[in-house]
Amino acid sequence: MRYCSLGSGSRGNATLVECGRTRVLVDCGFSLRTTEQRLAAIGISPKQLDAVLVTHEHSDHVQGVERLARRHGIPVYMTAGTHHAMALPELPFERVQLGRRFVIGDLEITPVAVPHDAREPCQYIFDSGLHRLGILTDTGTITPWIVEQYAQLDALFLEANYDPVMLRNGPYPPRLQARVGGSLGHLSNQQAAGLLAEIDTSTLKHVAIAHISEKNNRPDLALGELSRALQGWPGQLCLAEQNQGLPWQDISGLSHHQFAASGSR
Repeated sequence: MRYCSLGSGSRGNATLVECGRTRVLVDCGFSLRTTEQRLAAIGISPKQLDAVLVTHEHSDHVQGVERLARRHGIPVYMTAGTHHAMALPELPFERVQLGRRFVIGDLEITPVAVPHDAREPCQYIFDSGLHRLGILTDTGTITPWIVEQYAQLDALFLEANYDPVMLRNGPYPPRLQARVGGSLGHLSNQQAAGLLAEIDTSTLKHVAIAHISEKNNRPDLALGELSRALQGWPGQLCLAEQNQGLPWQDISGLSHHQFAASGSR
């Protein structure tokens, strides 16, 4: 199993997960042209995608979903609430039911309910039978359900959207500050670190920081906060960027013992 990010941040998000011959794209927040270009840069044709999984209806996650799906005949999976909120009644979709696992090719997928200011948002956990990858962004609060579901992963793609001080002193108006920092907004560096301190990380080998705000955070702040929470952890911590994304990360090629010898932050 491996995954990569085509880009992660407030200007667009898309994450590709691959296992065997199965490839699914989680969200498509870029234009069709940009999505095709970024896929080509990692050696993937849209025709090789088995599905697009949508987390919620905000434009930085769905901008290119309809055009990509229609042009290349790709099935789209989302909750009924997300489909309703997208206001595209003629877009066919496979209904995702929160908490109910489903299978696409070589992947078993669990949609996890999260608190976010959207109609029926979810995030996803992918299971190959040997390894588990969790994607967790666009979440305002860490709930007990999230802690339970995201335990014992091999890899975690985790939002650390904002630094509270930068958000408070930054350019956003008070209403937007309250939205980002509220219980239905995004995860701060400290909240992301708190999740890592709370979940069972005994099998965790790889963490990628995602969805960093370009105005209310800095990579060094996010990396520093999560590094402190993972002190003594032998895995690998990296960061997905808005423009460059994150190159392929193979989470099945190294054992936890090998990561202990070679892991870095």
